Amino acid sequence: MRILLDGDGCPVVDISIKIAKLYKLEVIIVKNYHHEIYDDYATIITVEPTPDSADFYIVNEARKGDIIITQDYGLAAMALSRGAFCINQNGFIIDSENIDGLLNRRYLNQELRRKHKKYSKFKKRNTQADIIFEKNLKNLIESQL
Repeated sequence: MRILLDGDGCPVVDISIKIAKLYKLEVIIVKNYHHEIYDDYATIITVEPTPDSADFYIVNEARKGDIIITQDYGLAAMALSRGAFCINQNGFIIDSENIDGLLNRRYLNQELRRKHKKYSKFKKRNTQADIIFEKNLKNLIESQL
């Protein structure tokens, strides 16, 4: 079991590395060269800043039983098909039971944005979100040990 992070704009890199160290898991962070991430524990892979280049790298690298941390439902769907587990930055577990609904909602939101009828306004991240993410990532790891 390894942890692979979609590192571009990911707010839980440090928490993920801390937990990986606790369980002695390998961490691979995939980012484009516009993002600066440094860590002595994690393997950091830098890809071109083209659309989906980090996603495709992660999917090609993912193995059965790996944990993928991403907020991209398209990446999550591809990773699930490879037997990986997925969790987003808020600690929400993405699985075969909910991925179709999440992808459908993503599509509908894209259509609304294209028609300028709806714009996403993300709430500022708070400490509670970090606590939930940490708890759920630990639970996911422990359920597979």
